[in-house]
Amino acid sequence: MALTLYDAFVPTCQQTLAAIHGMIDKAQAYIADKGLTDADLLEAQLSGDMWPLPWHIRSCSLHSASVLEQLPSGEFSPNFSEVSGNWDGLRAQITSAQDVLANVDADALEAIADSEVAFVMGGKTLMKLTAQNMLLSFSQPNFHFHATTFYDILRHQGVPLGKRDYLGALRTL
Repeated sequence: MALTLYDAFVPTCQQTLAAIHGMIDKAQAYIADKGLTDADLLEAQLSGDMWPLPWHIRSCSLHSASVLEQLPSGEFSPNFSEVSGNWDGLRAQITSAQDVLANVDADALEAIADSEVAFVMGGKTLMKLTAQNMLLSFSQPNFHFHATTFYDILRHQGVPLGKRDYLGALRTL
């Protein structure tokens, strides 16, 4: 059986977004256990020139749900204005992305796979790709970069996470 664009993109995003929910829960438990404030983790960065924790959740949402919503228009323009500053807001962003992914029509996605999509930022077209290449060579790597960075920030701050927390529930037989 041939692998569809849906199969190559959507289930992996769903798996990782579900895992992020669990990481958020562990982060909050860690804060309570160690007597830290939310800001101790929410403002954490791996490096001074990198985004803090909530931006990585926003980016995961952008490179999964938002890109899928915008593909049919022929343009993807990321919106960075909706960055949450609290745990419930981060959960809400993940839940919203999961809802979008749960409602993706696999046939409709396949039908636009070869259509042109412009990546637009600040009103300027930075590149043009097919919808398939937008998902598989731009959004998917970005999605995993930001999910990994979210995990790495939490680990760096001492949250007891392991590989299984990042992998989430595997899609088994």
